[in-house]
Amino acid sequence: MAKAWELTTLANGLRIVTTPLPHTQAVSTSIFVGVGSRSEPASLNGITHFLEHMVFKGTKRRPDAMMVASAIEGAGGTLNAYTNKEFTCYWNIVPYTRFEEAFDVAGDMLLNSLLDQEEIDRERTVVQQELKRNHDNPGAWAGRLIGQSVYGDQPCGRDVGGSVELVERMQRPDFVAHISEWYLPSNIVVSVAGNVAHERVVELATPVFEGLADGELPVVDAYEPSIKGERVVVDSREIDQCSMFLGMPMFGRHDPDRYAIRLVNDVLGAGMSSRLFREVRERRGLAYSVGSGYGYLADAGVFNISAGVNRDRLAETITVCLDEADRMANEPVSEDELRKAKDHTIGRFRLGLETAHSLGQRHGEQLLTRGEIESIDEYVERIEAVTRDEMQRVAQRVINRGASHCSVVGPNLDRDEIAKALG
Repeated sequence: MAKAWELTTLANGLRIVTTPLPHTQAVSTSIFVGVGSRSEPASLNGITHFLEHMVFKGTKRRPDAMMVASAIEGAGGTLNAYTNKEFTCYWNIVPYTRFEEAFDVAGDMLLNSLLDQEEIDRERTVVQQELKRNHDNPGAWAGRLIGQSVYGDQPCGRDVGGSVELVERMQRPDFVAHISEWYLPSNIVVSVAGNVAHERVVELATPVFEGLADGELPVVDAYEPSIKGERVVVDSREIDQCSMFLGMPMFGRHDPDRYAIRLVNDVLGAGMSSRLFREVRERRGLAYSVGSGYGYLADAGVFNISAGVNRDRLAETITVCLDEADRMANEPVSEDELRKAKDHTIGRFRLGLETAHSLGQRHGEQLLTRGEIESIDEYVERIEAVTRDEMQRVAQRVINRGASHCSVVGPNLDRDEIAKALG
């Protein structure tokens, strides 16, 4: 079967991947840069995210944020960006008739940002407000705390946005140095998906990016499993409900067990048919929202269970969630559960790739983080190949009550009570 994408690597190492979709009306451009919060020194934690904001603030050709935004939004399109622990992505979506201008905007933003000190001073307040908003959202904050709890005080445990205090100290030379270290062509993937030919994308990209000089990337500190945070992290607030996360350390994104853990997660906590939903919500009425999930880094990950629960049912909910997790490790799933999990997982996977943007995001991220792209058929085959025994083995590998951490944001919290519930 022919590949759904085409790949060209420029002489300086920058990779261009396209996913042609001739029947769509859209083109999505995503530029991935392999730098995130775990790449930062502690004194500059949050600078990658702050820089993501600054790239939208103007270039020599488009000297203010309004000119950058209107070039895309004026065509009916959308532009945005995001930062995580390991990479940054700048993206836009436009009608295919406006692709060339949108691509020019994306390259101009990435390479020619003014980084004006006055704009930095103005935007730092915006970034700080974003950090405060995240803190004020109990569910989001509990989710951030569980990562810090599992990973501890090491680069991969730091918050993507840093802190209000650190953001206050960042100045233009910090951004310039950060770009010079990390925005190297071998650390950049340009992913375009939609109604455009690969040859045209390469033709446009080459003069924009071929002049970038490559260099040696700084070394990113490896995950150190012996470093951990507090097992129980609480943030007591006078609110009505507790937002609770349980977290367990797990393997990274390259591990061959990544297919089995997706099915384990599906059975345990993905959707209204999951064991957690049935036991915690439907049978016991302990929580309105409950589920499980996981997040990968290159060399580590966190498997989590989360719930929103009344304060007086917190300890019981923690115990029930852990009991259900233990059951995944101690008992093989039924053939019927396995089949349903595969159908659900494959169906959600396929439906999540219905747009030019979703395909461009998938292919660009995989090329940056894994060095290769796994086809849809290959992924489906590997999910189908997972057995009940493999699921139980992987559940035993990941689910460990003794290694579990807990974060809670809610009223009148008691660490000892939570620690007892963890067991």
